[in-house]
Amino acid sequence: MSVLPYKESDAGKKQQVAEMFNNISGKYDLLNRLLSAGVDVSWRKKALKMLKDDKPFYLLDVATGTADFALMAQKILKPGKITGIDISEGMLAIGAKKIKEAGLETTIDLEVGDCEALVFPDASFDAVTVAFGVRNFEDLDKGLKEINRVLKIGGKVLILEFSKPDTFPLNYLFNFYFKHILPLIGKMISKDTAAYSYLPESVQVFPYGSNFLDKLKEAGFEKTKWKKLTFGISSVYTGTKF
Repeated sequence: MSVLPYKESDAGKKQQVAEMFNNISGKYDLLNRLLSAGVDVSWRKKALKMLKDDKPFYLLDVATGTADFALMAQKILKPGKITGIDISEGMLAIGAKKIKEAGLETTIDLEVGDCEALVFPDASFDAVTVAFGVRNFEDLDKGLKEINRVLKIGGKVLILEFSKPDTFPLNYLFNFYFKHILPLIGKMISKDTAAYSYLPESVQVFPYGSNFLDKLKEAGFEKTKWKKLTFGISSVYTGTKF
């Protein structure tokens, strides 16, 4: 089941997601910190540390957005080169400013790119990361297969994504916050009436947990693993290309 940000629009999911992120790009980082009470920062750190032993030199960050994950990857993993792609020019513009302020223009490149049609040759990267982006893929299977294609043999994919806690009362509180509180705050600050209603809706239909591991296996990954963070509010998934 495909969830769309702007249900009244005739545009496809990819176009709608790009429009949505262009609309909220100026408030995106603020809302991330506010709506997660800053916990998303620790999620990102924990996820990236899972790649430290792999020591990737060439890293691709898919759905890089405002480059938060790419910038953190540079600090934690210290790869030789990071390429970040996203379909939203508005988000990339914010990310480019942050990279320039950090003096990392020669280390991190950002470009407009479609995760389902990556322009890179086969076996280009040692690792591929995606933070809170796979829910937005129009064709999840195709996007995962493209990630597999551009990875080198032995390369690893690392995906951080929202999931759903399954223990009471956390599952009840999580659902209430996601469905009622988060969209209200998001709408007030971002001024986009749909973006933060789309977020909980997309989480509800996402094949998290073991179902997502099945997706990774179907895309050609082996040694797939799944780690819950904060009682399952988010999860980290990894897989290796052989």
